[in-house]
Amino acid sequence: MTAEHRSETRAQRIALVALFAALMAAFGLIPKIDLPLGVPITAQTMGVMLAGCMLGAAMGFQALLLFLAAVALGLPLLSGGRGGMGVFFLPSAGYLLSYPLAAAVAGLVMRNLAGKGPSSPMRLAACAFVASVLGGIVVVHVFGVVGLMLLAKLSLVQAAVGTLVFVPGDLVKCVLVALIVHTVARGLPDWRFGGRRL
Repeated sequence: MTAEHRSETRAQRIALVALFAALMAAFGLIPKIDLPLGVPITAQTMGVMLAGCMLGAAMGFQALLLFLAAVALGLPLLSGGRGGMGVFFLPSAGYLLSYPLAAAVAGLVMRNLAGKGPSSPMRLAACAFVASVLGGIVVVHVFGVVGLMLLAKLSLVQAAVGTLVFVPGDLVKCVLVALIVHTVARGLPDWRFGGRRL
């Protein structure tokens, strides 16, 4: 690989990381639904799932880390125009802090399930659904429950029951991510879903 090609590849990676961080911000424009639990229903977990499935573990992690860094600096990128360090001390903080790891897990699962070589769009969509469930639901909700226990002072049972209200909507997001992956796989068959090797 020539130095010019390495530079071009690195520039492409940076652009994709920035693009998916911006996509997370765009999902933040969709109005949130506030719940008594102190954790709103938002569309942004779908961005976490997409980043992992589309970019892979490393770039997905970087994209979500970049997004959270921008939020910490005060940019109002979360649903409802929220931002600043204060959001990391609210009951929803566990969910937010899970985003980079959740994207990384989704990316690893996507890569391992998709394997090497070409795959049919339908198979890739199924892989994306499973990756989204494991990364975007399991990881996010484990962190979320811990956050509710520490910051909202809920018991384990209360936090676990409280987080269940999000699961039906999250499953719908997993289906939407699978449909997006299916569409991209048909239009861009060389896309390296989950960072897999072709």
